[in-house]
Amino acid sequence: MTTIWLTRHAETAVPTVFHGAESDIGLSALGRRQADRAAAWFRPFAPTAVVSSAMTRARDTAAPIAAAAGVPHVIEPDLHERRVGILSGTAFSSAGGPWPDTINRWTAGETDFTMAGAESFDQLRERLVPAFCRVAESFAGGRLVVVAHGVVCKVLLLTLLREYTPADWLRLGRVANLSVTELAWEGENWRVRRLLEVPPPVAALTDGTPTGVGEKSQG
Repeated sequence: MTTIWLTRHAETAVPTVFHGAESDIGLSALGRRQADRAAAWFRPFAPTAVVSSAMTRARDTAAPIAAAAGVPHVIEPDLHERRVGILSGTAFSSAGGPWPDTINRWTAGETDFTMAGAESFDQLRERLVPAFCRVAESFAGGRLVVVAHGVVCKVLLLTLLREYTPADWLRLGRVANLSVTELAWEGENWRVRRLLEVPPPVAALTDGTPTGVGEKSQG
């Protein structure tokens, strides 16, 4: 049975702004500690490979996990963060503005909606699902840690899981830094064993307070 732990990267060096695919920012000092704690947490699960996007924040989260488990670290470039266009580098806000408006449009069924230079839900799904399937097929029967980005994780979960649709963006919940969703392939569908859980050793670094910004974090 293929098992995948779909994981968001650790905290970035500037967590209060939108980065998107346009920014290849690295991790903060806290983010590096989170990655080390996650590596120790994942090791007893005996992953057979670690896969990440090519973005620095994902690679620097994945590398300690692969090293601790003594397994390959493989890059899947198409798992990169959403292109956010004019939002790149702007202060994050979940109270109003282009990003909350985008979520409202997506949950209302307008999954083709986007802004200039940014990817829609439909465009994300068209890029991400084949990439995820390539990874799963390449390591069929394996135990994989996949390190990606907040919106990447959310779009994949809302697409791959039968119990969710894009309308459930808010119901699915927050994708905190290093939150983990454990997925098991049952031959026809993915089954969830854990959903968006931050490993306790990682959560302990901030007394259980999720890092990142806002309940609708871009990632």
